[in-house]
Amino acid sequence: MESTDRQILTLLAKDGRMSYTDIGRETGLSTSAAQQRVRRLEQRGLITGYRAEISAEALGLVLTAFIALKGSDPATDDQIPERLAHLNNIVSCYSVAGDASYILIVQVETPAELEALLAQIRIAAGVSTLTTLVLSVPYRDRVVL
Repeated sequence: MESTDRQILTLLAKDGRMSYTDIGRETGLSTSAAQQRVRRLEQRGLITGYRAEISAEALGLVLTAFIALKGSDPATDDQIPERLAHLNNIVSCYSVAGDASYILIVQVETPAELEALLAQIRIAAGVSTLTTLVLSVPYRDRVVL
């Protein structure tokens, strides 16, 4: 990948609404050349979408936790994500190698809500859980280029 393409990806990762004019200014390209480069990056699948970031804290979801799930029956572990899809407080679900089968990222308002969510997860998926609370996030969602 060319360094200009890497630079464009870095710029858009920081600000997905950056104009083609501003991208061109930062990279030394004309506005139309910047637009063409972005379009090619989208077509190649390097840019997969644009989205609004919603503040969980502004919504009152001040507790974030990682929950490791260990299934009781390895033969049914692949059904865990489907069994939990209805739980809206689950932000992400990762299939992992190691002691756990999956790691969830959840956001809730209170410790009592986390406790209730853990009970729902255990019942719905038939798993044991190991929970880690997030104290702070020095950085997140960094782009590796």
